[in-house]
Amino acid sequence: MHRHSHTHEHAPKSGDAERRVLGAALALTAIFAIVEALGGWWSGSLALLSDAGHMVTDVAALSIALIAQRLAQRPPSGRASYGYARAEVLAAFCNALLMLAAVAWIGFEAVRRLFAPAPVAGGIVVAVALAGLAVNVLCAWLLSRGTSLNSRAALLHVLSDLAASFAALVAGVVISVTGWYPIDPLLSLVVGALILRSTWRLLRSSVEVLMEGVPAHLSYDEIGRALTHLPGVSAVHDLHVWHMTSERAALSAHIVIRDPVDWPGTLEAAQQLLAQRFGIDHVTLQPAWQRSVPGKRIIPVTPVSADDKPRLH
Repeated sequence: MHRHSHTHEHAPKSGDAERRVLGAALALTAIFAIVEALGGWWSGSLALLSDAGHMVTDVAALSIALIAQRLAQRPPSGRASYGYARAEVLAAFCNALLMLAAVAWIGFEAVRRLFAPAPVAGGIVVAVALAGLAVNVLCAWLLSRGTSLNSRAALLHVLSDLAASFAALVAGVVISVTGWYPIDPLLSLVVGALILRSTWRLLRSSVEVLMEGVPAHLSYDEIGRALTHLPGVSAVHDLHVWHMTSERAALSAHIVIRDPVDWPGTLEAAQQLLAQRFGIDHVTLQPAWQRSVPGKRIIPVTPVSADDKPRLH
């Protein structure tokens, strides 16, 4: 006997709003990437050129995010029974790889310029960097209203651009006042390190979802113990908890019960427990009557503590 509960609500209005935000951020970023590249070439500033290169990766990232957001709204099909919601996670993973490539280029070019400093027109750098700050603040404000991992990935790109624009501004001011050219590649290295730290977090989060790991906010053992403390349950095995999307978890398990007659009530109690206590509403539970399951990890019934008692109301 197999029972499965699954409730899912689409939010087309929210999806449309997020697409509009991504589209606006994409247009602003693409236009200013050209402006910044021209300014960097004209002034000879690595800080501006690296920021322009980074903004090009932002254009690619926002394009991927926009495409993924559209795919995520498609309903399940015969070939994709879960739907396409995980497309936004795949987009975040691709964006993280783009960011790593950008950091590698910034680091290589900065080290080269430290050994061979090049003249930089500080005044042009200051003017372009100030405009870049304004554009990045506007894009960050737009993207901050998104809630998906995909939107957070795009926001990460823009925030790192914000830091790069600020570094370029500082470099321009220092060069204009002191004429010390090495500040340009030095600040580029600092920005690269900041981008690398944030990118690693994004890469790790997206890989966890793609590898169907247990969501970080959930405890595998706590969920197993909570299920075994339901009336009529003697053990749990084949328990799996994984990401369906960056914001939604799924669970499947075999529940060993003492009396088959109690299964309908046990199933309802388990679904209510998982939804209310752990926020898991995509649940597949299968009853079993034999505890001996060779090769399986079994979670037996343990003494109930105050923290583990089922909270159904």
